[in-house]
Amino acid sequence: MTIMDMLGQSGVLSVLGMGIVFGFLITMVIAVTLMGKIVHALGADKDVTQPPKAAGGPAAGPSPAAVTAAITAAVTEYQKTEGGKHG
Repeated sequence: MTIMDMLGQSGVLSVLGMGIVFGFLITMVIAVTLMGKIVHALGADKDVTQPPKAAGGPAAGPSPAAVTAAITAAVTEYQKTEGGKHG
């Protein structure tokens, strides 16, 4: 077997291997897309652990200003106690 024969055979095997992987990936993309459409059609993609939000109601959770104020108060209180003393 000559070098040219071996290079030709390795090229064929490389193309065949890449083709098989590409085909598998295309099959996976199609399967995932179909499953997503089926799940959406059945309504199984809804989150049932949280109650539905009221239309026009206030946003869930505290405002960023309230979070900043709570953190500032906690740091200030920590610095007043022994935990804030170093040395």
